[in-house]
Amino acid sequence: MTFDLTPTEVLAGLGVLMTVFVVWRAGLRRARRAADAARSGGRLLSLGGRVLALAGLIVGVQWLVISHPSADPWLVLAVLGLPALFASYALTKALTVTTSDRGGRR
Repeated sequence: MTFDLTPTEVLAGLGVLMTVFVVWRAGLRRARRAADAARSGGRLLSLGGRVLALAGLIVGVQWLVISHPSADPWLVLAVLGLPALFASYALTKALTVTTSDRGGRR
């Protein structure tokens, strides 16, 4: 089986292949950008939910210990001091970040 193609037909075929390739690459880039944006937004909401849940747990335990009539002063100090230490560590670490979380090529 033999094909007789003119140079115009060959160039048209190469042009179609090149156009398909360029459109395919653009779609990949657009999909990658959308996935990155969705991932970062989900990360923020997930972190916010965990922070609120843990804060609620800490406040509940503090309220339970402080409202108890025979609360030992050392227990009250521990219940109020330990979360303050963890919060100060987390804030210090969050405010001294020197690298970005972006990966991949630009």
